[in-house]
Amino acid sequence: MWHPTPELVAQSNLKRFMDRHGIDSLAELQSRSTADISWFWEAVLGEFGIRFEKPYVKLLDSSDGIELPRWCIDGRLNIIHNCLDKYAGTPTDSRIALRWEVEAGPEPNCTMTYSQLRAEVNKAANYFRSLGIGKGHVVGVFMPLVPECVVAMLAIIKIGAIFLPLFSGFGAEAVASRLADAEAVALITVKQFERRGQIVPMKVTADAAASRVKSVRHVIVPAWREHSDMASTESTSAEDVLMILYTSGTTGRPKGAVHTHCGFPVKAAQDIWMGLDLHPDETLFWVTDMGWMMGPWQVFGTLLLGAAMLIYDGALDYPLPDRLWSLVERHHVTTLGVSPTLVRALARHGEQPAHAHDLSSLRKFGSTGEPWNPDSWLWLFHVIGGGRLPIVNYSGGTEISGGILMGNVLTPLRPCAFSGPVPGMAADVVDEKGNSVRGQVGELVIRQPWIGMTRGFWRDPQRYHDAYWSRFPGVWVHGDWAAVDDDGLWYIVGRSDDTIKIAGKRLGPSEVESILVAHPAVLEAAAVGVPDEIKGEALVCFCVLKDGHSPGDALREELKDRVIRALGKPFAPRDVQFVSGIPKTRNAKIVRRVIRAAYLGKDPGDISSIENPAAVEDLLKR
Repeated sequence: MWHPTPELVAQSNLKRFMDRHGIDSLAELQSRSTADISWFWEAVLGEFGIRFEKPYVKLLDSSDGIELPRWCIDGRLNIIHNCLDKYAGTPTDSRIALRWEVEAGPEPNCTMTYSQLRAEVNKAANYFRSLGIGKGHVVGVFMPLVPECVVAMLAIIKIGAIFLPLFSGFGAEAVASRLADAEAVALITVKQFERRGQIVPMKVTADAAASRVKSVRHVIVPAWREHSDMASTESTSAEDVLMILYTSGTTGRPKGAVHTHCGFPVKAAQDIWMGLDLHPDETLFWVTDMGWMMGPWQVFGTLLLGAAMLIYDGALDYPLPDRLWSLVERHHVTTLGVSPTLVRALARHGEQPAHAHDLSSLRKFGSTGEPWNPDSWLWLFHVIGGGRLPIVNYSGGTEISGGILMGNVLTPLRPCAFSGPVPGMAADVVDEKGNSVRGQVGELVIRQPWIGMTRGFWRDPQRYHDAYWSRFPGVWVHGDWAAVDDDGLWYIVGRSDDTIKIAGKRLGPSEVESILVAHPAVLEAAAVGVPDEIKGEALVCFCVLKDGHSPGDALREELKDRVIRALGKPFAPRDVQFVSGIPKTRNAKIVRRVIRAAYLGKDPGDISSIENPAAVEDLLKR
């Protein structure tokens, strides 16, 4: 569907990197980047001009096993020096670093240069130090995506403390459980924010959470404007912890993925630079929340590359369905990161909201969160991109610090596909015995360490080992089903724990969901497997209908028939239910375990990460 122009290829970061190192093809780069790990990651550090206070003596030490590598041995590095401090007195200092907007509308002054952002971060750093917060302390940030949130994040890391991002939609219990697990000493929040024209009190929730956690000494509302804009950057080891990112598991308490100064930020910047081909004159806008991986990912990546980011706090279809497109036009966004679920929601409003705006600044799209279905991919490609802009598909995880698989601007693109592994990621697809397979669905695994891999789960090493390393010795099993086609393009089929197995045959839920959303009446869909005495599992489907369409037996049978005609009678759905919403996280991942549990009348477990809890309530009432 898309082919790169010779001009785009020649100007791309990836092609220039390959030329500098005498590499003729992406296949050669991929092979060399995973066979000679030290060469590749040293080249990446050099490409970004990463400065160390004290140089490392060795890049990688894996003497404790592939599961527990150490990076940048004996090096000292605080990543904030490379994000902000080193730009002082350079042309980058006067460039825009941060653009923002809130739901109430654009403000007169909604940008910060690198110089202005550094000054605000220094003020916040001095304020935190005045409260006795310092190196090694964990500080939670429970805020909407506003400038103070970015400033707080960077200031926490600048003083050597550990940043703990928390989803802005969490309730008090979810906030408290993460603060307690991390033994946080402070929580930063705001009084309130606005969503769909309604005031949402936030500090009330923050106070309720903090009151349950003995270690929390301060609940802070940003008040650092009067402090000095000059502050020292704490000396830290390259492997000191800079951030704990919590992810919700199917069972048990959330997992705290540990990330370091020389890890997560470098991997984030590498993916944005090589995959999204972001240049210093560009603006990246990824629809996310600071509580999810893509929030810190966007901040670190753009700042290390000297580019600009846009953050937005609010609904993307409020007050009108053109809000996203107005943001692109107003802030001259060049790289827009979306999810397939968001695209499906916007597509139901038709083409007019997008065509009412000048989107000529856009150069490429990014996509993550869920596997695509072809119709929504084609809508974004043709209607918004005019058939000219690449959709850079991206899949990885919180523990990865970014992507395992990704598109790029050198490889022709097929709908829903990935160009292949991100350089430096020794990805493979394997069968049940761990053998490499092609042309069939298998487990997505990683065979070599990479600089951004989590250093484990916070104070829970056994859980980390069990989660990723217990299936095949020395191989990271990510939990996704994937496939590689005859042309070498890669596909994510879905989470392996979401896979439906009917009469011994595996079925990815996204395959069923793509069939359902292709029906003109269906807006969103989810498919799950439930126990069946004869087949092992049976297929149950949940559909959200578009405006103007009503549920009924006739439509239910029609949808069942579509699945049968596409997949065969063995995969006939046991049931098709019509629901008001599909439970999703803020970054648009469908939480199928909750859907399955609700259908079976079981406890849905941890639902703190779900963006639309009303959808869960609707399911539980059935």
